[in-house]
Amino acid sequence: MSENIKQSTGETFRTSQISLRIWHPKCWTLLVTENADAGLIGHGVYEHDGVLEARMTAYGDTTDAIDELVENIRESSLTLEVKVINEYFGSKFRTTTAGNATEELLVEYEPRYSIHDALISRGFVPEEKIRVHDGYEYWTVNVDAPRSEIHSRLDEVRRQMDADITVEGMKSAHTSTVQATPSAQLSERQREIFEFAQREGYYTWPRETSASALAARIGVSKTTFLEHLRKAEAKILGQTN
Repeated sequence: MSENIKQSTGETFRTSQISLRIWHPKCWTLLVTENADAGLIGHGVYEHDGVLEARMTAYGDTTDAIDELVENIRESSLTLEVKVINEYFGSKFRTTTAGNATEELLVEYEPRYSIHDALISRGFVPEEKIRVHDGYEYWTVNVDAPRSEIHSRLDEVRRQMDADITVEGMKSAHTSTVQATPSAQLSERQREIFEFAQREGYYTWPRETSASALAARIGVSKTTFLEHLRKAEAKILGQTN
């Protein structure tokens, strides 16, 4: 499809890439991660015979955190089936950039516990992996529509799924990014901590919070928090040289 297409109304269709932060009730990914110090990365979600099948990476700072999350997934009444890929195919499927500890999973659950179809049916096509942490899903999607139509479609998804959807960034062809995102080379945990520090004013002057306070809020030691943050900063600064 062409990057820009004129409608009879004069509006211009433009391919846009949007970063979304999403919460909705009865969301499978949010419910299974709710009480675990670990996150999920969705590599692909597909519907087959009325069931959603997804390949996901569970990641965290420790193997105990991963084990807790996998156990939560197994025990959830919303989970139809879960398999640990490594047990079947070995370590070559491991996502090494996700965190200090990872586990590759195949899971099945019902479509009504996902916002996937509501977004896809309205033309929002996932561009990157879906990230799940700190009580939200983070999507990066492409869509061919004028800005007014994009907002209208998102409102439809909000009403259908009773969802809280925040547009955290948007860019279109030949335009600059509304909000820059950290480097894709960061691990998921590094990205989480860097974005969290940005949101909470760690990089403002004067600084609005401390590393100790932020570390306590997400349940890690100050040393661990700073280690992730410094590695993220080093990667970002290294790419600007």
